[in-house]
Amino acid sequence: MTIQQLILFAILAAVLGLMLWGRWRHDLVAFAGLMAGVLSGVIPAERAFEGFGHPAVMVVALILIATAGLVRSGAVAWLTRHLGRADRPVALHIAVVGGVGALLSGFMNNIAALAILMPVDMQVARKAGRALGVTLMPLAFATILGGMLTLIGTPPNLLVSAFRTEAMGAPFRMFDFLPVGGAVALAGLAFIALIGWRLVPARESPADAATTLRDYVAELIVPEGAPLIGKMVADFESAAHEADIEILSVIRTGKRLPGLTRYITVQEGDVLLVEAAPAALDEFRATQKLAFPDGKTGDRPLPAGGGRALVEVVVPEGARIANRTARGFGLSGRYNTVLMGIQRRGVTMREKLGRTRIQPGDILLLLVPEESETEVMTALGGLPLNGSNLMVTQERRMLQAIGVFLCAILATSLGWVTMPIALGVVVVCYVVCGILSLNELYDHVDWPVIVLLGAMIPLGMALDTTGGSTLIAGWLASMTEGQPPWVALVLLMAATMMLSDVLNNNATTIIAAPVGIRLAEHLQVNPDAFLMGVAVAASCAFLTPIGHQNNTLILGPGGYRFGDYWRMGLLLELVVMAVAVPMLLIVWPL
Repeated sequence: MTIQQLILFAILAAVLGLMLWGRWRHDLVAFAGLMAGVLSGVIPAERAFEGFGHPAVMVVALILIATAGLVRSGAVAWLTRHLGRADRPVALHIAVVGGVGALLSGFMNNIAALAILMPVDMQVARKAGRALGVTLMPLAFATILGGMLTLIGTPPNLLVSAFRTEAMGAPFRMFDFLPVGGAVALAGLAFIALIGWRLVPARESPADAATTLRDYVAELIVPEGAPLIGKMVADFESAAHEADIEILSVIRTGKRLPGLTRYITVQEGDVLLVEAAPAALDEFRATQKLAFPDGKTGDRPLPAGGGRALVEVVVPEGARIANRTARGFGLSGRYNTVLMGIQRRGVTMREKLGRTRIQPGDILLLLVPEESETEVMTALGGLPLNGSNLMVTQERRMLQAIGVFLCAILATSLGWVTMPIALGVVVVCYVVCGILSLNELYDHVDWPVIVLLGAMIPLGMALDTTGGSTLIAGWLASMTEGQPPWVALVLLMAATMMLSDVLNNNATTIIAAPVGIRLAEHLQVNPDAFLMGVAVAASCAFLTPIGHQNNTLILGPGGYRFGDYWRMGLLLELVVMAVAVPMLLIVWPL
């Protein structure tokens, strides 16, 4: 072992140890490791930041933005609206919702896929009267499995493709992962739906009894061509309840219609007075093709076009809007902002909002133009609630968003352009078409992950250039001396899977992929099987809540403990190994 190898192994050991310790963020630890590699001479100074320009890093950033565009256009919500049935048996619910989650994860970031489906799953669980933990872990595991289907499904696939490009001159194609990944995902989903969910402890969690903290009474306009025209409120009352919307009354020509609301027939220009949380309000509006009011007149819809956001704002003492009405302040006239709802000391205000005098301590729900959000907040003197910003769905752009994304996938699959270029075109089109705004574009990039990848890639490359990966491959080969090559593949996958359970899967892939290539060269077999094995194993982090961000995301809402994950995860990892190894040998023969 050379001095350079010893230094590099020491740096990698320190990086992995600090990541496992968890005292500092993964991106900071990885960047510190990169700096240590440069200062020690293991990584040439002129190549220190090459990782940040690596195609795999760009693809991860671009796929996050493209995913946001699909969510913003309502394409994903349109698909998931039909999943919320509380009368399904648990196994069937997991199969349906988990299957959709796995499919979405094949073409979008699996963290985003879980974030989209998680509220649906929680809502169904509450309606069915079961603990949230029964189905949240199966859903999280299903979205992780779905990432194995395509090149863009999960970062480990992109990383092993990049390593293949450097080792063999060509990357993996879009659907090269599908035969093995599809078989693994199907087997894993079948296990989760039939057996796995029964192994999950069903504890009460704070979220089980949680209700929406901030519901608002707001108005929605029935514009020309809305599907509700000519229907009685009773006809769509169940759909409203499914969306957590309560329809309070119908306003026509400025007056509430008398009688039972559910028997009123809706007409064009009517105003529906509803009570809902901001997300439910926007979803119901988009689903039923309703419109927000313009804030200037009682029944005029807000003109379509231009991105808008629903923002919850606290009015502090001394705010400019305090002790004034929205109309008197000129909220809609001067700032093109609509007051959608008011909460005062936990009570939802129901009277005419435009004429209600706003008091310090009120929480306002505002519909704000994206490009002037900061200006409006400054003018009001209000304090936006952290995490309350909700971008309004651009449902009119749904077909455009889907069409552009599918064209990019097709172009990449046929080899016309590379994945970074295709996704770059998608992002440009989304901005030009108004699906995403320039103001929010960079908000959708997970910058700590980008820094982690950019810093770890040079360290992974150094493992190869210093001969470290060859050395590790030799150790693995000596451990399987005299055994068939597939035994070495199993050993590599098992080691990668164990490492991924306690370490970020991106870092695990960067370390394991060069070892897989050198191990295949040592055994004189096809390296594709070993690279695919690394991709599968690095993605399968099911034993701990820290192995994958999806596992961490469900920890609190599901009421889980650290030791709950292995109960289903251990058997699931054995299922993955049992299916993946034979499929690898068939699809990518040694």
